[in-house]
Amino acid sequence: MTDKYTTISAESEGDFKDRGSKFLAYAYPVYSSEDIKACTEGVKKMHSKARHHCFAWRLGTDGLQFRANDDGEPSGTAGRPILGQIDSFGLTNVLVIVVRYFGGTKLGVPGLINAYKLATKDAFEQAEKIEKTVNNLYELRFGYAIMSDVMNLVKKMKLNIVKQEFGDSGLLEISVRQSEVEHTLAQLKKLNDLEIKFLRTR
Repeated sequence: MTDKYTTISAESEGDFKDRGSKFLAYAYPVYSSEDIKACTEGVKKMHSKARHHCFAWRLGTDGLQFRANDDGEPSGTAGRPILGQIDSFGLTNVLVIVVRYFGGTKLGVPGLINAYKLATKDAFEQAEKIEKTVNNLYELRFGYAIMSDVMNLVKKMKLNIVKQEFGDSGLLEISVRQSEVEHTLAQLKKLNDLEIKFLRTR
């Protein structure tokens, strides 16, 4: 499994028009079901009068987490073409919602597939594509007696600190690239009385 992936850096938009129907595409970088829900609700609120809000998303680097939704369009004419463009551009951790305003003329199955595909393609062509690494997040808890040892090791290994708190004890949240997890944990475990807890992958 690779620990690198390509996504988009920020929200981007695209559109396509055919025989009076307008297709407005919104592409978002997403990392969780919460992100997907928030973006979907936002677009539905923005386009509450639109007839269809079709979407597709893909999460993770294993290719197993994805969904395509036609939202009332004929089966396979909307969600699948959107997902096809996500895969064609080699992207993951991406959500695309395509809003359709009906123009009065039916486009037929080939016309719909083409419209959802090209609206999505336009959004991706406007987007900045970036390569990111898959990282594991860990929580480190420690007493003040070993604080300098912990901080020195973190600095020496150039670990990315996501969060730090110092109350009754010290707490660091660190991000470690997956390909470096084994070596990093082996070094951290050399420190006595350091509690290491896996949080999540992102």
